[in-house]
Amino acid sequence: MTVIGLTGGIGTGKSTVTEYLISKGFPVIDADCISRKVTEKGNPVLDSVRKAFGNEYFTEDGELDRKKMAALVFNSPSHKVLLESIITDEVLRLCEYEIDKLRKQEYDIVFLDAPLLFESGADKMTDLVWLITADEGVRIERVMIRDKCSMEEVLDRMRNQMSCEEKAKLSQEIIDNSKGKEELFTQIEELLKKYADR
Repeated sequence: MTVIGLTGGIGTGKSTVTEYLISKGFPVIDADCISRKVTEKGNPVLDSVRKAFGNEYFTEDGELDRKKMAALVFNSPSHKVLLESIITDEVLRLCEYEIDKLRKQEYDIVFLDAPLLFESGADKMTDLVWLITADEGVRIERVMIRDKCSMEEVLDRMRNQMSCEEKAKLSQEIIDNSKGKEELFTQIEELLKKYADR
């Protein structure tokens, strides 16, 4: 079984790629989805988050105040590292568990979708990486529309991520999602054929 990592910066259209792959019958492990489950109310990982950050980052119902936490970690690299160290180990463990489960089902190709694939070390679970990229202007416009935020807010978030140039050096394939779905899907089909033929 070949495990292919999928990654890309904010606004590159990673979710469009994963939706297409799922529609074609490929299993996609979503690290972001696992991360959200890990930080849901009642999960033991939240006890560690509470100890590290305090009650002010939780709602009265005991849920993580995601907006408040995001505002903190986007502006404080040290807090970002601390939060990731608490959550990342558990997310990686669960990703590995999902990969092992799929291995027993004898799939030829499985995808691991993780925005922080390299930063978290999740790339070590993969055999190769596909990087989704797009022109910076396209990315900014997409995120401004999607998240109803300003250009400066998008640029701040982009500065807090590993650059596409750095990720490209570590990736085996690059998918350019600047010009629309038709061209995007053509690129994906060519790559699927390339790796299925192996």
